[in-house]
Amino acid sequence: MSEIDVGVVAEQIAESDQISEPSGAPELGRPRRRKEDGRLLTGRTRWTDNLSRPGLLYVTFLRSPMAHARITRVDVSGAIGLPGVVAAFSGRDFADEQGSLPCGWPVSEDIVIPDHPPMAVSEVRYVGEAVACVVATDRYRAADALEAIDVEYEPLPAVVDMREALSPDSPKVHPEGNKAFSVKIESGDVEAAFRDAPVVIDRTYVQQRLIPTAMEPRAVMAETDGDSYTVWSATQIPHILRVMLAVITGIPEHKIRVIAPDVGGGFGSKLQVTAEEVLCLLLARRLGKPVKWTESRSEGNMTVHHGRDQIQHVRLAADADGRIRGLRVDLLADMGAYLMLVTPGVPLLGAALFNAIYKMDAYEFGCTGVFTTKMPTDAYRGAGRPEATFAIERTMDELAAELGLDPMEVRRRNWIRHDEFPYTTVSGLTYDSGNYEAATDRAMALFGYDKLRAEQADRRDRGDPVQLGIGVSTYTEMCGLAPSRLLGEARYAVGGWEHGSVRMLPTGKVEVITGTSPHGQGHVTSWSQIVSDALGVPFDDVTVLHGDTAVAHKGMDTYGSRSLVVGGVAVLKACEKVKEKARRLAAHLLECSPDDLEFHAGAFQVKGTEQRKTIQELAYAAFTAHDLPEGAEARLDSDATFDPENYSFPHGTHLCAVEVDTETGMVKIRSYVAVDDVGRVVNPLIVEGQVHGGIAQGVAQALFEEAVYDADGNLLTTTMADYLLPSAADLPAFVTDRTETPATSNPLGVKGVGEAGTIASTPAVVNAVVDALRPFGVADVRMPCTPERVWRALEGAGR
Repeated sequence: MSEIDVGVVAEQIAESDQISEPSGAPELGRPRRRKEDGRLLTGRTRWTDNLSRPGLLYVTFLRSPMAHARITRVDVSGAIGLPGVVAAFSGRDFADEQGSLPCGWPVSEDIVIPDHPPMAVSEVRYVGEAVACVVATDRYRAADALEAIDVEYEPLPAVVDMREALSPDSPKVHPEGNKAFSVKIESGDVEAAFRDAPVVIDRTYVQQRLIPTAMEPRAVMAETDGDSYTVWSATQIPHILRVMLAVITGIPEHKIRVIAPDVGGGFGSKLQVTAEEVLCLLLARRLGKPVKWTESRSEGNMTVHHGRDQIQHVRLAADADGRIRGLRVDLLADMGAYLMLVTPGVPLLGAALFNAIYKMDAYEFGCTGVFTTKMPTDAYRGAGRPEATFAIERTMDELAAELGLDPMEVRRRNWIRHDEFPYTTVSGLTYDSGNYEAATDRAMALFGYDKLRAEQADRRDRGDPVQLGIGVSTYTEMCGLAPSRLLGEARYAVGGWEHGSVRMLPTGKVEVITGTSPHGQGHVTSWSQIVSDALGVPFDDVTVLHGDTAVAHKGMDTYGSRSLVVGGVAVLKACEKVKEKARRLAAHLLECSPDDLEFHAGAFQVKGTEQRKTIQELAYAAFTAHDLPEGAEARLDSDATFDPENYSFPHGTHLCAVEVDTETGMVKIRSYVAVDDVGRVVNPLIVEGQVHGGIAQGVAQALFEEAVYDADGNLLTTTMADYLLPSAADLPAFVTDRTETPATSNPLGVKGVGEAGTIASTPAVVNAVVDALRPFGVADVRMPCTPERVWRALEGAGR
């Protein structure tokens, strides 16, 4: 082989189209179309269910038809001889190795955390709990063979109602009783705040149970290669899942690789360590062959963890002018049959946000977690914050009605002013930045608030059977679930840091490795924009790797609107380290002091001269390692871990106008305006998409969705014919806009946007419905505000 002229190669690389010139325009704030979408929208995807391995077998699970029963007999022998069936097992076959599914958030010292076997052994506690499984050569034969398994049950009483569950004579879900935990938080003199208060608002709201419905159902595939294992899963948390699989099964962590390929939505439903993930891993180990499970929609409705399900008792004390004095909140939260990964922590995530954007003297919060014989609840988009926002925003409207004030005026009299930030709230959080006045003024202008109020008054005067209602929701939320110190104080099992790595390749391209794991948020695009600006390289020269614990070896994954606020900042910090290494190398090659260099548009230039080195040239110089500074490594690659000191606090104002037909109860959203402040915006298109999707989910809770159980614990909403999801035809064209007050808790100034729309929209819609009906004596409509419920509310109020 002839000798390679390194100088010529370097020159060719510098001049070739392998190194594109940056456009010069900043990437942050630029509405880039997502890099991911071409592949995703044309079906060139890597969903778990698309994947295959040689000799792949398929798993199906037999699920309990009873909400509560002892298992007296399981006979799988009838399935084993059927065509294509390779094996069949009961829970007892795995009793010694399946362990217990984890709860990672023991919120109190006396919390009850019952054993939670992935496959039931002696007792079932909700309809849909796995009691046996079949492994076959195709999924249809596996499903057919379930009918040949014989299971005998001894029925036990179902426990469905939370309040009844806490009565002394209630049947017990677990031997320890039906109370999982009780937590109380107090701040200020609550008794004094309520003593002789001119106005006390006392309300009870019900947060109905919801079923997360991601575009992609859950799926798991597991394979063994001797003593090592690979698990592919449609999960939000590949890193956490890997740790927990090791803890549960006893397989050493370094022998487990978890891959989250393309994941089609999660909304919290894939923030979980599931029975199916554990059992697929155990089946692969036992059979020595790859196995796969993919859920059906009806199976998913029963066994994806559910969301919300709270009874909220709220008491608010105020002065005669509407100034809030104190707030008392007492929650009953339905845990379902077991405590899953963060189940008990979800209602407590809202504990510090019932006071929302308002100033007050005192606050008391209490929450009791209750076991029932239903599917466990856990995180669902917003996780505790939508529930808290709903309660306080509904109550603020009730306060306005009591005082005869406009709902917006009551809010103005109580919110934190922009010149008061940073502001430590009555619940102890320190809001770093915000401008509620600016967001609200912009929203009201876009909405035409005064004009709509005038139209509303006219309709009321005319006795129009179709009444107009106007709903207000001014919100803030706690994003960037991260500060490890604060999570430790809250008894959270792990930290909240995030990791990022940046690799400078010899040809000048950039590989980014992120510990966050996207499931539709656009990480690849946003991270490319961050790196492009930070390093001065073209947007298209950046690729982002994620979701594979063998590639992205460190991470805390994606949930709680933390990806950009924590993960994106970790990547930015890794870029800064890359630049520092490159600065030292550039100074060496240019024979100057590092202090004499300035970095601009991807190049280090000696001040006052034309001498410069691009970061791509420096990457190649580091790769050749022919002329490095003393002690320097032959690479610019760097990584960083970021753990912020505080959460971030996006906020905004959402306004909704509805038309309510008082003769039929039909509700139609006429207009919807959302003005959000999510700090500095990386990509406006992605922000718009997140806000639109979030509003749709919040509207769905307000008007459409509800998981319903009967008195025997049977889920009645097991299909999309029973569980009503809105379509595009059911939703209006949203008007969205933004104000921008950068966060001070991270160098990007970002705050998070993934859950904001869901948090704000539900109370905006319900407040609008109630506002339309208030002249008829209606003060509340239980969600979802279906035509029947609206009509019954009118009938109950005597119109």
